[in-house]
Amino acid sequence: MAKRIFNFNAGPAALPLSVLEEIQAEFLDYKGCGMSITEVSHRSSWFDEVINDAVLRVKRLLNLGENYKVLFLHGGASLQFTMVPLNLIADDQVADYVNTGSWSVKAIKEAEIIGKKVRVVASSEDRDFNYIPKDIAFDADAAYVHITSNNTIRGTQWRSFPDTGGVPLVSDMSSDIMGRTFDVAPFGLIYAGAQKNLGPSGVTVAIIRQDMLERVPDNLPTMLKYTTYAAKNSMFNTPPCFAIYVLQLVMKWLEETIGGIANMEEINRKKAELLYNYLDESDFYRGTAEKEDRSIMNITFRLADESLEETFIAEALANGLGGLKGHRSVGGCRASIYNASSLEAVQALVSFMAEFERKHG
Repeated sequence: MAKRIFNFNAGPAALPLSVLEEIQAEFLDYKGCGMSITEVSHRSSWFDEVINDAVLRVKRLLNLGENYKVLFLHGGASLQFTMVPLNLIADDQVADYVNTGSWSVKAIKEAEIIGKKVRVVASSEDRDFNYIPKDIAFDADAAYVHITSNNTIRGTQWRSFPDTGGVPLVSDMSSDIMGRTFDVAPFGLIYAGAQKNLGPSGVTVAIIRQDMLERVPDNLPTMLKYTTYAAKNSMFNTPPCFAIYVLQLVMKWLEETIGGIANMEEINRKKAELLYNYLDESDFYRGTAEKEDRSIMNITFRLADESLEETFIAEALANGLGGLKGHRSVGGCRASIYNASSLEAVQALVSFMAEFERKHG
């Protein structure tokens, strides 16, 4: 077997090894059907079983009631920046957005492009998005409140979700869904690109409440309406079958191997605590996010001597630690420690960081 590295990429990101091995074992002959899962019809009983099981597992893991639909969409979270306002803001309505970084900025921009009215009610841009705004005044008449639950680029995360006074919450949870427990009841819509915590790139999950589905106008293009997907179990047209299949296996791993999201959260917090404790005790490295708002998924840091960062990233890769380069828009370093990234991986990273500090400090 080829040597595998510890993968800290921000997305597409690490997948559980046992899931990859299961895919490998049945790739040429799925469940004895004589075909790969990439070849079977999406109208077949084989794929029906895959997509229905994926939906059920997402519902169980997030404790979703019957008033929520789980949809599998194309276009990534980026298409959701358009679909959300297109479907959920009526002509006489305004939606509240909280700006916590690049993905929030893009969501706001896309809503404005299609002529929807949005109001930025809070922003952390004044300090380079290194914190989450507090004590926000929301409009009781807003169509919804949009937040990005976790900022992959700046390494911040909503520790607790805002009280909107009953206005539906809409959240881009691409980078921390299934990573911690939370109460889904305030959320009218959650969307997430799969390629960080759910599976491979190519499928986006949308979890939408029935009352939000009832808002969808009839006169939208067919493939841009949530109701199209809800009515046809996400199979109005050919869905991203392979990506849904892998997502189903990841959900099975999370349920049956990890034991659910509460157990996963405990592991994730241990991983984050280990790395943050090392950063806090070192003068050689420094974290970039405010401590009270630090993400447990994306840990961003700089070296005190920033000229050493390229060397650090190159030497880390040579030592089997990949994906540590920060986002191109901000530079620096970033360790993305999503669900499939093991405690062993973080321990190896901390050991390398200590040795690099000893050599170059």
